[in-house]
Amino acid sequence: MVLAISFLEAPIKFRAPGVTVPIGLSIGRLVFRALNIIECVFAAALLVAIPLAAPQPAALVAPLVAVAALLGQLGGVRPWLNQRTKAVLAGATRARSRGHYVYVAMEGVKVIALALGGILLLVSAP
Repeated sequence: MVLAISFLEAPIKFRAPGVTVPIGLSIGRLVFRALNIIECVFAAALLVAIPLAAPQPAALVAPLVAVAALLGQLGGVRPWLNQRTKAVLAGATRARSRGHYVYVAMEGVKVIALALGGILLLVSAP
């Protein structure tokens, strides 16, 4: 989901004919709110499953890094981006936000951590 939305849908929507920055931002707010809700549900399930599975320490760290990146996005970056989005939707003209680069970097951390965690869990499975 992270790969499809963050690295495919988000940049492509701004290239579609007739999609203005305010329209793209409005769509993005809805899409990322839904994505983050689903990610929170999966993160909660992951935090419940980890102690039950008792994975090797290396396989434990990667999913926790992914959850930490999600929490960083929700607590730090999303409010920053929401503030900018509200200003743009209210008619303010602003330069591109560096917050998006931070958000994308954290998405990259999540993707790598989840992939690495999955691999480590598969390798360490009995």
